[in-house]
Amino acid sequence: MRLAYFFSSLFLNIRHACLIMIVFLNLSLVSFQAFSQEKYDKIIELSVESGPFISNGDPWADELIDLVSYTAFDFRFGWRQNKTFMGDLYRNPIFGIGVSSTLPYQSEIGRPMGVYWFFDIPFRPFSQDNRLNFSYFAHLGLGFNLNPYDSLDNPINQFIGSELNSYIHFGAKANYTLSDRFQLFSMLGLKHFSNGSTRKPNAGINLVPVSVGLRYNFQPSQVKPEEAFLRDRPILFEEGYWNFMLYTGSKNYEIGEGTYFRGGFNLSYIWDKNYKYRYGMGLDVFFAPGLSERTGNTDVGFWDQTSVAIAGAWEWKLTERLYAPVGLGFYIHRNRENQESTVYYERVGLRYLMSENLQFGVQIKAHRIKADFFEFTLGYRFLRKQ
Repeated sequence: MRLAYFFSSLFLNIRHACLIMIVFLNLSLVSFQAFSQEKYDKIIELSVESGPFISNGDPWADELIDLVSYTAFDFRFGWRQNKTFMGDLYRNPIFGIGVSSTLPYQSEIGRPMGVYWFFDIPFRPFSQDNRLNFSYFAHLGLGFNLNPYDSLDNPINQFIGSELNSYIHFGAKANYTLSDRFQLFSMLGLKHFSNGSTRKPNAGINLVPVSVGLRYNFQPSQVKPEEAFLRDRPILFEEGYWNFMLYTGSKNYEIGEGTYFRGGFNLSYIWDKNYKYRYGMGLDVFFAPGLSERTGNTDVGFWDQTSVAIAGAWEWKLTERLYAPVGLGFYIHRNRENQESTVYYERVGLRYLMSENLQFGVQIKAHRIKADFFEFTLGYRFLRKQ
């Protein structure tokens, strides 16, 4: 029966997984295109992991954690950047895609699975001569096949209110070289499932898994450290440029009630500080319609559903096209009725440059690390001519 449930659940969720995989394949497009132009070292990894759940301190959370356990496997396919300037800059990192699945089915949480894009960046240049190497990693994607909260059928699971969730895993990794083809590795990190308040409850599932696994290199490494920084360098826009972003998403304010549109826009001025980072400052405007329906108050105006903030931006450039935006904003005007609980908010995400100007991505806005909503973003850079 459990095997049948596994395959039926996988079939029901495969369309959602495919949609997210399309997004992450697009994010990795710059690397895929390079296969026809550059020599990349391709790898596969297989690992198993286990670790404890983290309680939020509530009695129901402690009760649930006593009932469930966590053991899972991961399979990853990746490629090491060898012949690009950004690859040299980051000591020949590995990018790729992966899939994760919890092994036992448990009625309280289901069988959590994930499909994701990942990066693995060494702390020092990769070398087969150094048997022991260390790196840091992040996995970003879609979590699915979860059994969410239900007031009748599954009231104990207040960690997750939806079947589909974000999947985040990050931490540190130790790699031990056995030969030019095989490496053993171990990972320690934090894993998180959350829907960004699109459906409550959403305390989020948090784990601290320890992984052990084996990597296979399709060919001996082509890395030549002495060639570092001899590549063509990307353009730096040191004089700055204007950046315009549109945000769209949805939010569930109360358990059992409807989901409402959330969105907004940002206009910022951005400078290229160096080849790894950008920074800037701008204005955020957020819209939260539906306040009268949510509160029953018919005397609702435009400013009751609109917020304005000054926002600082910092962008971590992973490749010439892929980067991670991190932001901190402070409200000039906010509304507690829209669950803007603090005078400041945080933001982190991932974006991809489809062309020189056009960009898209996904990010999460939060108050004191508690999710406000997921922002799907589309933007345009107004670059100066160099």
